[in-house]
Amino acid sequence: MPMIYFPSLLLRTGALLLTTVACQTESAVVAPTAPPVAHVATGSLGLAGDPADVTATTTGGTVLMGGSVEVDAAMRWMISKAGGGDFLVIRASGTDAYNPYVFAELGGVNSCETLLLNSRTLANDPEVEAKIRGAEAVFIAGGDQANYVNYWKDTKVEEALNYLRNTKQVPIGGTSAGCAIMGRDYFAALNGTVTSDEALRNPYVSKVTLGRNDFVDNPWLTNTITDTHFNNPDRRGRLVTFLARINKDNATSGARGIGVDEQTAVCVEPNGTAKVFGLGKAYFLQQNGATNTPETCISGTRLQWYRNKQAVKAYVVPGTATGTGTFDLTTWQNGSGGTSQFFYVDRGKFYAN
Repeated sequence: MPMIYFPSLLLRTGALLLTTVACQTESAVVAPTAPPVAHVATGSLGLAGDPADVTATTTGGTVLMGGSVEVDAAMRWMISKAGGGDFLVIRASGTDAYNPYVFAELGGVNSCETLLLNSRTLANDPEVEAKIRGAEAVFIAGGDQANYVNYWKDTKVEEALNYLRNTKQVPIGGTSAGCAIMGRDYFAALNGTVTSDEALRNPYVSKVTLGRNDFVDNPWLTNTITDTHFNNPDRRGRLVTFLARINKDNATSGARGIGVDEQTAVCVEPNGTAKVFGLGKAYFLQQNGATNTPETCISGTRLQWYRNKQAVKAYVVPGTATGTGTFDLTTWQNGSGGTSQFFYVDRGKFYAN
C-alpha cells in the first residue's frame, strides 16, 4: 500500500495547517554564518534542493491525475523522464507542499520549486517564463481551472508550457484542475462547476463553458477533453454531455474524453500508449461512429443521445501499482486490462450497459 504523506497532503490540497515557529536566540559571542540565499524566480514560494540550474536529457510525457491523494507511482514515472533535472510546480493558489514531497519523499530530481502564478502580470513575467522553460518537468497543481484559464491562457506561461511539451520534450502533468486543462478541448469552469444532472438537463446551461484548441497543445489529446474526480461525484453524465457539445458545436464526429477517478493517473508515453496507475479507474470515451450523433442537443432541452443504447463507446481500465492496464491513443481502438461498455442518454438520464 502506498505511503500517504498527511502533512504534505493537507498543504497540497489547500487545507489550513497550524505550525509552530521555533525562535533561536542569537549568540552574543559568535555570530553564525548565514547560508547563501539563492535567487528564486518571481512568484516563487520556495525551492527544495540545489538552486543551481542543471541541464538534463528529458523524455516527453503527460500525466493526467484524477485528484485527491497523489499517485506516487505516476509521479515517479514523471520524475524518471526528467533525467534528474529540476521539477517545477505551478499553481494559482495554495502552498509549497509539493517541494518536500517531490524532492525528499520521492527523490530523483535536482530540485523542486513551486511558483504561485495568480495574475496575468506574473504569467507574463520574463523571469517566470525563463524558470518554466528551464525546467525538466512541470506539474500543475489542483485548484480552480477557471483561474488557470483567466490568468495563463494567451500568456508567456502558455507559450512556455507548449515549448516544453512539444519542442524540449519535457514531461508535464496535472491533477484535478491541473488535469482539466490538459486536453485540446477543455472544461473551463468560468461560471463555476457543473454537475452531471445539470449538464444532462440542459447541455447549454451557462455553467458548461468549453474551450477548444487555444490553450495547452498536448500531443495525443486532439479532440479530447479530460475530466477528474470521476467517481466522486459521478461525472460520467457530464463528460458525455461535453462530448455531445463538442460534436454539435464543432461539427466533428471525433469527440473523445478521458475521465480519471480520484487516486488514479493516466500516464501517456511519447508513442501514445496510456498507462493507468493507482487505485481507481480511467475511462476512455468516444462517439460510436460518425453517424451516431446526438439526437437532441439544444439549449434548454434535455440531452438525448440514445442511438440504440450505443451512443458512446467506453473502454474502462483499472489502475494498478505498475500501470499494466493500457489504452492506445494513436488509434483509440486497442487496450489491455480493461473492459468495454456503451454509454447513452435517454431524456436527460445517463445509462451504461
